[in-house]
Amino acid sequence: MLTPELLARYGDACIPRYTSYPTAPHFSDAVGAGDYRSWLEDLPPGDLSLYVHIPFCRKMCWYCGCHTTVSAREAPVSRYLASLTREMELVADCLPRRQGVSHLHFGGGTPTIMTAGEMRRLMAGLAARFAFAEDAEIAIEIDPRTLEPDMARALGECGFNRASLGVQSFDISVQRAINRVQSLNCTEAAVSLLRANGVQRVNLDLVYGLPFQTVGSCRETVEQCLTLRPDRLAVFGYAHVPAFKPHQRKIDGASLPDSESRFAQSRAIHEALSNAGYVQIGLDHFALPDDPLAIAARAGRLHRNFQGYTTDSADVLIGLGASSIGRLPQGFVQNAVAIPAYQEAIERGDLPVARGYRLSGEDRLRGAVIERLMCDHQVDLGRVCAPFGADPAKLLDTASLGPLMVDGLVEVNGTRLSVPRHARQLIRSVAAAFDAYLARGEAKHSRAV
Repeated sequence: MLTPELLARYGDACIPRYTSYPTAPHFSDAVGAGDYRSWLEDLPPGDLSLYVHIPFCRKMCWYCGCHTTVSAREAPVSRYLASLTREMELVADCLPRRQGVSHLHFGGGTPTIMTAGEMRRLMAGLAARFAFAEDAEIAIEIDPRTLEPDMARALGECGFNRASLGVQSFDISVQRAINRVQSLNCTEAAVSLLRANGVQRVNLDLVYGLPFQTVGSCRETVEQCLTLRPDRLAVFGYAHVPAFKPHQRKIDGASLPDSESRFAQSRAIHEALSNAGYVQIGLDHFALPDDPLAIAARAGRLHRNFQGYTTDSADVLIGLGASSIGRLPQGFVQNAVAIPAYQEAIERGDLPVARGYRLSGEDRLRGAVIERLMCDHQVDLGRVCAPFGADPAKLLDTASLGPLMVDGLVEVNGTRLSVPRHARQLIRSVAAAFDAYLARGEAKHSRAV
């Protein structure tokens, strides 16, 4: 059982979400556009994944931790899309062949801020340069408050088959405190519009730990979400980092719940979704039992990347757009975050990479251990170490594992390490035991619960 003492000890710790290893704060300008170009040129045959970042919104949500900016005009978005199209061409020119694509994800910001015509042209450009698999997952993040019928039609025509809609909370007092008022009716209208146009798979995103949020309001939000019968739900803890996201200063820190309350909210959401028949996936996702994500989890084929839990097994992820992160066999690359810097690089004809990270064998080993823990709540260190020729005993000798075992957060049987069910919401704390960079890094991360 997680006691208040354990929650206070581990829950307040600032720990990465481990959507990559090493995590983005450890990237540097030691890796640049030249490295990325050579990595692209050396890619082997096989399907890859694409991520497209659209860093614009009509209005800023004060809880937001994404790289985005507010624009009330169309011109900045259109200029950005022109740069994005040019980046697409620059990347495709570096590839040794027309690569296949198994997954495409549009994130933001609000990707549907562009016009329907711009979406059609952007998708046509991608299809001309990459070979999409017939069963490719083509997904997009959507703000239900701004979805228009012509965009929903364009999404269906362009082959989108999954949409993630932000909900966060339906409690009006919470919504006002985070500057995002969004009714159930508005959300239901967007879901209906998408499904009517062929975008059948719908995900909803919820957040706990928001200002004025309560266990009761969390349960009520879940009940309202269930009327929409989403295929998946993601349940995230709010990360309050006003030093990095100045707009979060508009949120009164005194209105935020403490670790014990955050845990109670998280547990209430998890219990409500489990009681409704959803299967918990990893740390913070839920899916219907017949959803591909649930099937992958049962088969031990779940993966984790910058979009969270996924069925995507591709070794290569190409990021397009300002701030996008790509993953290749050799390492990670990240584009310039600031839109002007990104566009200036594109105008020079350069790949807009600002920083990255070249992976070592040790990085790959630790990354594999952390991914299995985050996905399966257990890991067979012997099995993971074998392909690397590594000794699992050295990993088990990690000093920070001892306190976790004493506190009942970890069980070890031979080379198999597992996290008991009652401790799974602290899985990031267990994964952190294998992070060789966390102790000496100065990066700020979100709280463990």
